[in-house]
Amino acid sequence: MEHFVRVVMEKQEDAQLLDESIFAEQEIYETEQGATVYEIALPRQLDEEEANEYASRLANYMFEKGFEDFDIEISAGDDVDVAEDEETYDGDDFFEEYGVMWFNEDDDEIDEAEYQGRKVKLGKPMQGDVKKFKVYVRDPKTKNIKKVNFGDPNMRIKKSNPARRRSFRARHNCDNPGPRTKARYWSCRKW
Repeated sequence: MEHFVRVVMEKQEDAQLLDESIFAEQEIYETEQGATVYEIALPRQLDEEEANEYASRLANYMFEKGFEDFDIEISAGDDVDVAEDEETYDGDDFFEEYGVMWFNEDDDEIDEAEYQGRKVKLGKPMQGDVKKFKVYVRDPKTKNIKKVNFGDPNMRIKKSNPARRRSFRARHNCDNPGPRTKARYWSCRKW
């Protein structure tokens, strides 16, 4: 597929094709990291406004179908401008440049906890194992420690480009990012 939209989410055991009357050409596959990906063909390259509108409608469709945590990626043509001042960081270089970007929402002094038998820092995004980043948080409902994986390991964060940043934040509804226990909250914080 030359032009496509990807909907990436946690592994779905019984993944079914989306409504074929709406999405005629599509396929489902699983990544090496264990995520389920719906790839939908587009007849042509969408401009930024069309891509935002398509992503918004697709997100509403996915929410109606009961999916809560997913990312939407729309293919970019070869004519995409790459900002000259774009910065890419590997490993902990981002944290060395900008420092630790976290806070304790509950205003308590506990910033460490035990997760599966080992001490972990709470609320500090770090390089991930399954996805690009991971963060450990305390679930306010259950009081248990939860690992939240987020970000595509094969994509770069391009927040220095204002158009891409605006598009990402609109596509993921970052004005209302939801709870800290969801990937969308942490993705929006990175952008």
